[in-house]
Amino acid sequence: MIRKLAYGILGFWLLAVLLGRLFQLDPNQIDLNSILSVPTSAYWLGSDDLGRSILARLLQGVEVSLLLAVLVTVLTMTIGVLVGLLAGFYGGKVDQVLMQISDVFLAFPGILLAIAFAAVLGPGLFNLMLALSLTGWVNYARLTRGQTLSLRNRQHVQAAVSLGASVPRLIAKHILPLLTSVLVVEATYSLASVMIAEASLSFLGLGIQAPNASWGAMLRDAVRYMLIAPHYVLIVGLSLMSLILAINLGGDSLRDGLDVRQASER
Repeated sequence: MIRKLAYGILGFWLLAVLLGRLFQLDPNQIDLNSILSVPTSAYWLGSDDLGRSILARLLQGVEVSLLLAVLVTVLTMTIGVLVGLLAGFYGGKVDQVLMQISDVFLAFPGILLAIAFAAVLGPGLFNLMLALSLTGWVNYARLTRGQTLSLRNRQHVQAAVSLGASVPRLIAKHILPLLTSVLVVEATYSLASVMIAEASLSFLGLGIQAPNASWGAMLRDAVRYMLIAPHYVLIVGLSLMSLILAINLGGDSLRDGLDVRQASER
């Protein structure tokens, strides 16, 4: 039931983005006669403080957020997995240095580091992606390191070592494939975390800039008119909540599906 709900919500948003592209909705078209309009036949979800379609801007916002989340997740996972593999496989000084670097990043809340980096780099989509990537690799690194420390002593790895397998082959053929399921689940949760961080930074004015739509920036604008146009903040807030909830529920379902112990019990 949970899996169907999560996949249904995700499918709804993906279909909405495709339909928005198909019908070529303009998220920046201003209609001064429809400022803060309630939902009508012309504006299905109403309009914002500049008379722009909330529906069109929602669709552009979710498209940008999903694209950014995927790019940041891929980049942070690549960096984190590489660092974790090096630390876990070689151990010793390499492990000590890399883990001390990760401890420095862990000493600060991730969102605060992202705010600091975004403030230094300046607003914008590329800088936002870079700021989130600089703070998101640590979890992957520590997760990969812990798994690698356990896997490098497995019999099949030791057998490959005795047969003269090179280090890149050992990692690529005998260790990394066993990390796939763990990393996929972690990446699912990372998507939701990145979307929340992006919305938070955009809400503070450090993320995606106008006229491009962002759910965080839309929430910031909607809060100003909460009393006279409550539908604006409710629509954006519920949209963000539904997508984050669906991604997290999908991650839980994926984790349970890849859990060997639960699969054997079933």
